[in-house]
Amino acid sequence: MRLRNVKNAKELVASSSYTILEPEKYKGHYQELFGNNNPIHLEIGMGKGNFIIDKAIKNPDINFIGLEKYESVLCRALEKLANLNLPNVKIIREDALNLANIFDHEIAVIYLNFSDPWPKKRHAKRRLTSEVFLNIYDQVFANDQVIIQKTDNVGLFESSIISLSTHGYIIEEISLDLANTEIENSLTEYESKFMSQGIKINYLKARKNNILI
Repeated sequence: MRLRNVKNAKELVASSSYTILEPEKYKGHYQELFGNNNPIHLEIGMGKGNFIIDKAIKNPDINFIGLEKYESVLCRALEKLANLNLPNVKIIREDALNLANIFDHEIAVIYLNFSDPWPKKRHAKRRLTSEVFLNIYDQVFANDQVIIQKTDNVGLFESSIISLSTHGYIIEEISLDLANTEIENSLTEYESKFMSQGIKINYLKARKNNILI
């Protein structure tokens, strides 16, 4: 994906009321940040924000945190949020590898929408459903662990099913053509584009019982 540089992106992200500037300070205390005990859902790689904004509007009783590595992309999401009043949305600019430094058994659901497939075998550990990341997720999930994935990439989807199953997850829902199901769905920017081109979307919902020690 080629990123278009946004002038003053760092300053724009830092100035938004939706942005959590020092997320490590809230580790273990995110419900206090939101001011309620509602479950927290995390989207990793939130892109331009269409998915998380739609989810937040439809589910005011759920808190949503969007994680994005690139400030120039986040600016587009924050432009949309600036015209809305969504107290159940927060944004963090960070790499997913650092999730365990940010959260402590606080997340109810993780969304992985159209993540980079990293198709080459030597890059397999970079996939967001690799053992590397699943071990990190173990440290941020509370209670049962739920991962919801959408992708147009069949190779990534197959790899994810294997990784999740090996890591103790049970696949509760699965589809090779999400648009032709009754599963509730909020569209991402990529998804809207793919659907207009007739590209089928792969979907899964996986759950793992998490027993905290």
